[in-house]
Amino acid sequence: MTDLSADEFRALHQRLKGMSRWGSADRRGALNYISQADVVAAASDVWRGRTVALGAPVESHPAPDNPEPYLHETIISSSGPARPDDAAPRVSFALDRMAMNIHGHADSHIDALCHVLYDGRLYNDISGQAIGPDGAAELSIDVAGEGIAGRGLLLDVPRTRGVRWLEPGDHVTADDLAAAEKAQDDRVGQGDLLFVRVGHRRRRSELGPWDTARARVGLHPAALEFLAERRIAVLGSDGDSDSAASAVDGVEFPVHALAINALGLHLLDYLQLEELAAVCERLRRWSFLCVVAPLRLCAASGSPVNPIAIF
Repeated sequence: MTDLSADEFRALHQRLKGMSRWGSADRRGALNYISQADVVAAASDVWRGRTVALGAPVESHPAPDNPEPYLHETIISSSGPARPDDAAPRVSFALDRMAMNIHGHADSHIDALCHVLYDGRLYNDISGQAIGPDGAAELSIDVAGEGIAGRGLLLDVPRTRGVRWLEPGDHVTADDLAAAEKAQDDRVGQGDLLFVRVGHRRRRSELGPWDTARARVGLHPAALEFLAERRIAVLGSDGDSDSAASAVDGVEFPVHALAINALGLHLLDYLQLEELAAVCERLRRWSFLCVVAPLRLCAASGSPVNPIAIF
């Protein structure tokens, strides 16, 4: 798969943008593809009652891919001054304070539709001036505040290629996605919550963390046409869906720009898909009910997330 020039990328962005026709008032993007009937159908397919967490454990120590890790402080509250003559038991509480870089290269998170500006515009041609110091007045993660539920589908690309993981700098193509469909005897369909495994977490656990900002595997931008035609509702990966180095001359994170800005797709980045892949392999089934519940951060461009797959 060859790289794209800046002009070719602009043309691709324009084509994909033209495939999202929800009207000028739309703020939900591709979530519109999920109907209530789709959720009922996905729930009806639950047959084992087995749940699998797709969020990675949040790490609090610095690493090459996580130089500003999650900060956590726990304190014990006091229920009041002790009195020598007080025979009543004292009750105290453990309290926690947390700080987190939501859009880092290590922790599992979901990107809101306000996360990416393209030539100063947000999804659905909303002005970038909607983003200010106090957050996003439009397209914040609270668009998904009621939760996202539907049919999840895992496409395991390393499995199809016969390798343990894809190496940083590689690209997942539309042919890879189609090959995974065929190997797994399933098909990406309208309203699906699609998860593309590239083996990032397995490589990280076996070889150790590295500077993911400079070297990682993701989708080739041209593969977004395949996903747009299938009308998926959400795209997730155990990486961040973008390769480094970029396949587009002068454009970093081209898949983010195409998925979020042109197609209105919420992206889920740096998930933990190893247990999910193992369960799917064991059950010989790669689809499941999936529930995604972002925090209700009314003006935020994303949220920590721990999606749950249910079989």
